[in-house]
Amino acid sequence: MTLDPHHLPESLNLAEVFLYQQAARRPDAPALYFEDQVITYGQLAEQTNRATAVFKGLGLELEQRVLLMLPDVPQFASAWLGAVKAGGVVSAVNPGLKAEEVEYYLNYTRAKVLVVDDGTVPTVEALRAKCPHLKHVLVVGPASRDLSYDAELARVTPDASFAPTHRDDACVWLYTSGSTGFPKAAVHKQHDFVFNALTYGLPVIGYSEREVCLSVPRLAFGYALGSNLLFPLMAGGATVLFKEKPTPEKLFALIQKHRPTMLTAVPTALNQLLNAEGLEQVDFSSLRLAISAGEALPAELYQRWKQRTGVEILDGIGSAEMFHIFITNRLGDVKLGSLGKVVDGYRAKVCDDEGRELPRGDVGTLWVSGDSMALEYWQQHEKSKATFRGDWCVSADKFQHDEDGYFFFCGRGDDMLKVGGKWLSPVEVENALLQHAAVREAAVIGFKDADGLEKPKAFVALHAGQPSSEALAEALKAHVREVLAPFKAPRQVVFVDALPRSDRGKVLKTALRG
Repeated sequence: MTLDPHHLPESLNLAEVFLYQQAARRPDAPALYFEDQVITYGQLAEQTNRATAVFKGLGLELEQRVLLMLPDVPQFASAWLGAVKAGGVVSAVNPGLKAEEVEYYLNYTRAKVLVVDDGTVPTVEALRAKCPHLKHVLVVGPASRDLSYDAELARVTPDASFAPTHRDDACVWLYTSGSTGFPKAAVHKQHDFVFNALTYGLPVIGYSEREVCLSVPRLAFGYALGSNLLFPLMAGGATVLFKEKPTPEKLFALIQKHRPTMLTAVPTALNQLLNAEGLEQVDFSSLRLAISAGEALPAELYQRWKQRTGVEILDGIGSAEMFHIFITNRLGDVKLGSLGKVVDGYRAKVCDDEGRELPRGDVGTLWVSGDSMALEYWQQHEKSKATFRGDWCVSADKFQHDEDGYFFFCGRGDDMLKVGGKWLSPVEVENALLQHAAVREAAVIGFKDADGLEKPKAFVALHAGQPSSEALAEALKAHVREVLAPFKAPRQVVFVDALPRSDRGKVLKTALRG
């Protein structure tokens, strides 16, 4: 079945599009690699049919919610696809959350069914009385008093049917990484994921049957869900899953073992790989491409990566509100320091606070439009109205748009600084600091000086063996003054062992301000 992203059929189920078309055509081709297992398309389809039967047997009805708290294991794929195939609305969060976070997600989603790893079971069992909507817990691993996911799949008769879902039915929640409070859910339609796959994943990145994909971000995040599961499955490629933390040592071993062609990463992870022991022994020649998103990719880091590995990085921007990447660099068209150009099928503009489009070169708020935009934030009506305005999604990010059509990230709206009456992008100062040989990572925030005026302050982590000192702090300030306009240089430099980061790898500037 050939799909047109702008004219998708009214009857649409994600599982059919992303898995079963390839499973029917190439049932013996590898779909997933996990530890020493090779799971074929036919086997994954069989497991997903069984998961569909299990969910229906537990009473799951159309539009009821299923929550996954799983590491990147094969059961994530069959549970996610099975829940969608059964007509449910699925969302995923990382396992190992704190008790108050688990309670929040269970009550916020009102999930009837939870699929969880065995390590999180004690937390869930302690909260059952506080989570009245939860009826069934399926455990990947020892089941305690709950149902074993694998045993239930083995017990049932596979259900090959697809729920009669509409392309505009809600089917997936993706969580924003809000700077305060618990994350909120962007509610997505069946249609959204297919649209982005057909406009970005396959035509821009070029996923194919030859692909072997490896990801640093976990499948609970929309970025990895697309890049390391849905896109390769649609194209007939394979993906490498692993449940351990994505340390450089683990990634190096997987690169050696599976020889991936595609690496999904964030700048922090790329920097960690380049600074890790054993880098010189790693053969990156199997990689045809790396993609980066989630935070700004410094030009200095891009150049070091290219020099060491020879692998192109396509930096781009996506969001939970838009499912996946909508502005990106492309093979043969990478503009250093930019996030590239708008993906065909999307529109983007830089606007002032009143929503008026600004002249090229001015700094403003990024607005984006495209048919993968979420319906709303769940239970956040006022925030939904502020963000989703007709065809447009109003981001929290500040951008510049140049005359050639390239977009440049300047920082989140609440990160931008006004110093001496002029706008200052923390990203620009951070990139300048990273050009200094002593600096491993840096983050810049604003602070009030003795006169109550806003000035830039830098938090800097140094390379191993590099001692901090007042002289080095002054040298870093001087370095920024040489590279940028003098007013952009940090007035204070604080040395830290490492920058605080969220589970998505983003720097927690709220923690630095605290």
